[in-house]
Formats: sequence, structure tokens, C-alpha cells
Amino acid sequence: MAPKLSSVIAVALAGCRLATAQNPDDTAEVHPKLTTYQCTKAGGCVAQDTSVVIDWNYHWFHTADWLSCTTSDGKVNSTLCPDEATCAKNCFVQGDTNYTGNGVTTSGDTLTMYQYTKQSDGTYQNASPRLYLLGSDGNYKMLQLNGKELTFTVDLSQLPCGENGALYLGEMDKTGGRSEYNQGGANYGGGYCDAQCPVQNWKNGTLNTNAAGYCCNEMDSGTVDTTKPFTIVTQFNTNDGTATGTLTSITRKYLQNGVLVASANSGGDTLTTEMCNSLDSTAAAFGSLATSGQALARGMVLTFAVWNDATGYMNWLDSGNNGPCDATEGNPTLIIENNPTTHVVFSNIRWGEIGSTFSSGGGSGTTTTSKAGTTLTTSKASTATAGTKTTATTKVTTTSSAATPAQTHFGRE
Repeated sequence: MAPKLSSVIAVALAGCRLATAQNPDDTAEVHPKLTTYQCTKAGGCVAQDTSVVIDWNYHWFHTADWLSCTTSDGKVNSTLCPDEATCAKNCFVQGDTNYTGNGVTTSGDTLTMYQYTKQSDGTYQNASPRLYLLGSDGNYKMLQLNGKELTFTVDLSQLPCGENGALYLGEMDKTGGRSEYNQGGANYGGGYCDAQCPVQNWKNGTLNTNAAGYCCNEMDSGTVDTTKPFTIVTQFNTNDGTATGTLTSITRKYLQNGVLVASANSGGDTLTTEMCNSLDSTAAAFGSLATSGQALARGMVLTFAVWNDATGYMNWLDSGNNGPCDATEGNPTLIIENNPTTHVVFSNIRWGEIGSTFSSGGGSGTTTTSKAGTTLTTSKASTATAGTKTTATTKVTTTSSAATPAQTHFGRE
């Protein structure tokens, strides 16, 4: 049977690009819109034309003949990709047109991320999406937060023990590594890096021939699980209160039902250089808050993820001294059996002048404490971290990449 004309044209068009790099094929990436807001005290909050893009590693890489460029064990085919230039000639990245199939949905200013997605046969497949905030120009939205604050609302009520819904900042390249060999760049989720120096198949969207780790500054939001949605405000305070000043402290505030909830941490929820250095013996060597402030001044990319831990069961976050979960509850096998629809919801993401992104009805509210720190209400999966990780010593991030979304994208050392 003769091939369909559309297939012949598609292959021919792909062939025309062979000299121009490991670039997008003819399948256009369709980014889910996510409204965010930039705020000032004088002008209020203005909606931004933003969307989310899924990580580069979640895309399919194929030849002009639509054969996979990766092997069954998740590695890059060494025959097609012996080096960066040859791989760029042989392989294309396919655009993602089905974010729902990757566990991602958006509506207005609300983002929902599912750990698993239901298949046509009724089974569930691991999705574990990781996303980045994208601007309307095809580059990442770079947040410069010194002297400013970042606010978001999160609903973690559907995350059981062993699940992690994460929102954090990473100092990625604004273009996603766009280059001769990576013309897709940020539009295809290229350029992921973090303080764990992850070793991935691709580095800045091109073949990682040396299996090198890709390190960059990272700042995690501390995690608080509750049975109801709540709002987290993170304020990046400088010595002179301006965006050009030196970062001296980070303040966390929590709101629920319009009421500011006081922290139950004995030291409060303000992280200083002295506190940072006392919590981590290597913090001073990395420049502590001042170095983090320099990264914030350059601009960082807002990252979203939902994931579980196939080896450590997330015990470092919510078991033993870190929370109320037992040592085996976080086993992904148990999660998919008992909570296949587990998901996290982020909404109302705002940044701007300190005091411009939220309002409070006042009052101190009520707090309770768990073994892990501050909580607003307690539940089986209730956990909290003791502060905001700010240096290159943070541990809650990727250590290796997966070739398909069906595998774990995060690890814990």
C-alpha cells in the first residue's frame, strides 16, 4: 500500500531540517495558559500573559522516519547520537499537544497536576509532571524578587504520605538553552538545572555527551500540608528595602480563610544569614543569603512539580522526625493502589512589591505543630519544613532524569 500523501510530506519536511539541528518537528507545542499577576501597591495586580511548559525530557525524540532516538532503558541511542552535532542532525523533538495526558490541566489562574493519569484500559500510568512558567515571548518568565514577595495558594489535601507537591525557583537560562542545536529552547522546556547538579540525557536542550551534572542556584518553598487550601507569602527582604539591595532575610507568612496565621516555629518564619549558616554547615562557603540574592537579582524560573520517591518513599520529608507517616506509606506501589487520583492544585500566583500581593483580615489564627514543624491544620500527611532552603546545598531536587514521563524524575541523596 502506498504511504499517505500527508505522511510523505511530513517526512520530507522533517528531512529539510536535518542540517539545522535537533529541533522541533512539525507538531506544534500547545502550552496551557496560566494567568499570573504582577503587583504594585499603587496599581494593584495586573494579569500576565503566561503559560506553562513541560520539561524537555517529557517529549518524544525521533528520527525523520519517526523512529525513537532513545532506547528501552531510557538512554539516548548512541548510533543516532554519537555526538552533539550528529544527534542534532538525526533527531527531532516532538511538540506536546496533550498536556492532560501528562497530568496537567489549567483554568484561569489555577494549575492542577496529577501524579498518575488514567489510560483507556482503566489502568493508571505515572505522569509526575514538571513544569516551568513561560512568558508570551517564548522565553521563561524571569522573576527578580529581591525587595519583593511571591504569593500563591496551594491545595495539598489530595496528597497522601509519600507525595510531594513542589513550587520552587531555579536559575535557568531564560531561553531554555536555545542555540544552533536547540531551536526549541524554552518553548519545549529545555534547560533544567538545580542545586543537586542533575545528570540528564540532555543539557540545555542538547546531547549531554560527557554525562555532566548541570548545577545552578535554586530556592525551594518550604512545604506545609493541610486538609484545606492555604496561601503562602514569601518576602525577600533587602538591607535597604529596594530591588538593588543585598538580600538579608526571607520571611514566610501563611494565610487561611483570609486570616494571617501565626507561625508555631519557636524561631518564627524569618530566615536570616545567621540562621541559614547554623542550619547548614556549608551555607557560609556558598555565600549564604547574599549569594542567593544575587541569583534572585539575575532572575529565576518558577517551577512546579508533583512527584513521589520510589527508593526512599519520601521518608526524609514526612516520616520519623520529619512527620507523622510511617516508613512504608510513601511506597509508590501503595500510592497508586490507594490514591491513583492524587494531585496538587496551585493558584493565584502573584509577585511584586512587599505588601502588594495579599490582604489579611487580621488576627493570629490558630496553629498546631507536628514533628516536622508548622502546620495550619493537622492530617495524616501533615508535614512542614523548618525553613526555606536557599543555598547550593539544598537536597529536595532531581538527581537524575528519566527518558519518559512514566519514570521518577526526582531523587533524594
